[in-house]
Amino acid sequence: MLKAVIIDDEPKAIQSLKWELDNFKKEIRVIATFNDPKKGISFLTQNNIDCLFLDIEMPTMDGFQLLEKLENKNFAVVITTAYNEYAIKAIKNEAIDYLLKPIDSDELEQTLKKIIKHKNNNTNTVEILEKTLSSFNQKLNQRKITINTDGKLIFLNPDDILFVASDGNYSTIYTSNDKKIVVTKKLKEIEALLPSDVFFRIHNSYIISLTKIKEFIKTDGYVILDNNHKIPVSRQRKSTFLNKL
Repeated sequence: MLKAVIIDDEPKAIQSLKWELDNFKKEIRVIATFNDPKKGISFLTQNNIDCLFLDIEMPTMDGFQLLEKLENKNFAVVITTAYNEYAIKAIKNEAIDYLLKPIDSDELEQTLKKIIKHKNNNTNTVEILEKTLSSFNQKLNQRKITINTDGKLIFLNPDDILFVASDGNYSTIYTSNDKKIVVTKKLKEIEALLPSDVFFRIHNSYIISLTKIKEFIKTDGYVILDNNHKIPVSRQRKSTFLNKL
C-alpha cells in the first residue's frame, strides 16, 4: 500500500483531497497532512513515504521552495494546483503528475496508477522530478532553471548566473554572490537550460551572461565580468560574440 502525505495551506483542500483518496483505500493511505510547509518538511526528513501531494501556491513557502529544502526526494511528487488547465495539459504526459483543483476522481485514479508503476519499476524519481519541474517552469514562463546537485534540486534564476565553466563531464556555475555550484552535466547540457538571448558560449569551456560583461579587452581577447572574473574569448566565436553585443 502506498503511503502518502498532503501539504496544502488550505485546510478545505486537504480535506477534499483526503476524502477523494479514501475512495482508494486498498491502494493508498494518507499518513499525514500539513498546512504548514515547515512542519511538512520536518516530517518528510524523518519518515519514508511513497508519494507527496503538494500545493504549489502557498503564502509562506511555495512548493518549489519546499522541494528545494528536501535532501531526500525518493518519492513521487504530485503537484496540486489551481493553475489554468492549458498549462497542466501541456505537461500532462510527464511521469510525475499534476492535478487541477478541484480534484477529479478519474484523474486521481490515473495518477495513482502512475505512482504504483513508478514504485514497482523502482523509477528514479529524482531525475523525473527534475525533468518535470523544469518543464513546469518553462510552460508557465518562469525564468528559473532546475539544477540537480548533491542530492537536491536547486531552482536558480538565470539573472543570478555570471558564467559556467566546463570540467569534462562536470560544470561549475558561478553566481553573482560568488557561489559555486558543481553539477554532473556537460557544458552543452547547461547551455540548453539557459535562455539563448542572454547567455553565450564564448569559449569551448565557458558560457557567460551577456548582461554581466563589464569590459571586452580586444587586444588580449578576453572579457571582464562583474566581480572581475576574466573569461577568454575563442577566436572562432569572436565574430559571433561581437554580433551578439
